[in-house]
Amino acid sequence: MKNLTKIFAVLTTSVLMLSSCIEETFPEGGSATAEQVGSSASAIEASVNGIPAQMAQGYLVFGEQEHETDMGYPAMMIAQTELLGDMYPLGSNSGYDWYRAYNTCPAAGNMGPDSYPAYLSWFSFYMFVKSANSVIAAVDLEDPNVTDVMKSYVGRAYVDRAFQYYYLMLFWEPVENIYTDVKSVLGLTAPIVTEKTTGEEAKNNPRVKHDDMVAFILSDLDKAEELLQGTSSAGGLFPTLAVAYGVKARVYMWDKDYKNAAKYARLAIDTFGGAPTTQTQWLDLKSGFNTAVQSWMWYLHYSAENMGNLCNFTGWMSGEADWGYSSLTFPGIDRSLYDGIAESDFRKYTFLDPGKYDFYNYETVRTKSYIEDDAPAYLSLKFRCGNGDWENYAVGAAVDVPVMRVEEFYLMEAEAIGASEGVSKGVNKLNSFMTTYRQPDYDFNTSDLRELQLEVLKQMRIEFWGEGQAFAFAKRLKPGVMQNYAGTNAPDDTFKFNCKDIKPNWNFCVPQDELDANVALQGKNNPNPTATVAYPSKEGVYSEAKK
Repeated sequence: MKNLTKIFAVLTTSVLMLSSCIEETFPEGGSATAEQVGSSASAIEASVNGIPAQMAQGYLVFGEQEHETDMGYPAMMIAQTELLGDMYPLGSNSGYDWYRAYNTCPAAGNMGPDSYPAYLSWFSFYMFVKSANSVIAAVDLEDPNVTDVMKSYVGRAYVDRAFQYYYLMLFWEPVENIYTDVKSVLGLTAPIVTEKTTGEEAKNNPRVKHDDMVAFILSDLDKAEELLQGTSSAGGLFPTLAVAYGVKARVYMWDKDYKNAAKYARLAIDTFGGAPTTQTQWLDLKSGFNTAVQSWMWYLHYSAENMGNLCNFTGWMSGEADWGYSSLTFPGIDRSLYDGIAESDFRKYTFLDPGKYDFYNYETVRTKSYIEDDAPAYLSLKFRCGNGDWENYAVGAAVDVPVMRVEEFYLMEAEAIGASEGVSKGVNKLNSFMTTYRQPDYDFNTSDLRELQLEVLKQMRIEFWGEGQAFAFAKRLKPGVMQNYAGTNAPDDTFKFNCKDIKPNWNFCVPQDELDANVALQGKNNPNPTATVAYPSKEGVYSEAKK
């Protein structure tokens, strides 16, 4: 991590800054102000179009090349995968994995209020909120002259805002654990900043309670549903009605309202109308997980204008790229998760088996000797370089990145129906999805809801490895995390610990500058999870809290 102290100058009073979006110009690479946007329909369109570009913007928070993980929403995809302990840097230069604090924090990394991860995640999400607020503030929906197209733009902005607040709730709402005492902040999420929040209000803006945040997000989505009726729900760079249903399903799932989660998961599937990714698409040498297909409900796109040669998703996550940090870290899957994938499940071929070509005839744009001699076991080949170009980042990193895929809602529906209508019905849903789309001989059976939930979580971790969507399921279910076990491929002792229920850093800290700027947050931060877990733990045994 470079020059962390500079962040204080950049991120001073971020919520205060966000609240005054009507008066001030948006940071470089962001959207226009509400006053500027409101001047014409074309300006509103340009502002809406700028949101997906901002979500994938390289050097978003700092506005300059300060840290290569400063890259908008894709950074949070990687962070969530590391939080789960599902991804390790397997190369000899594993220290270049600048996301490792998300994985190792309870043992060795820092995710306290003065840490880079706390600032990056908080400020990134609130910058996205600010962009949505600018659009919402610019259009008077009561004006009889507002066109249906203009209404659809506002509808997109409401989905965008709901999506960001869902993550602010997910990351900052604490769940109980044996390593940190969260009793005084249980049920608290994050401050709400809308298009109407003033600077003075932002100085005393509390973390809202869980029920209030859920109600606020659902209200935004209700408005979006009304405004997006009759518009296309085909996958693209902008959130659609199907995406609105998908975000609503996520919120209900986090709220443990399983009946409504099942309802909106099915609405997301049916309204979208797409189908899960096929084996051919998944394993394609040149377009695998870098080009939108019929399962992608919402995605971002990288261009030369919104990334740096080191600051892009593919450069961090592609096991074949030779121009990013992945060529040093070799991102790979946790061995126990890999071992949990059946050989008849084509998703197993995404990762290098220790037997290499004795196990599977891996296809790669690199040489066979690269796979056999250079690449470590369990390396990921999921995210291919654009057009297969592993040498030129301007081509290889100019790709699509999935924000929401329809597969999530098949798996969510299985758990939610199992919890609300009966375990056997949920099991049938899970078996149907898996046998049809992933593993022809899959046959799961249980009468126990917890067993069904943990099996869905496992399939989420496999399906969305590197995309992060399983994190919400894990934080809700508290399954425990095992990273030190017989045969673990965790690269060093800082990764070798096992947490009962959750890792304590799954409860993010509010950044110190935000605490200083907003008096309502003082004394209301989540406990610092840094160095709260003893490591290395005994193999297969949950770590104790560090004394």
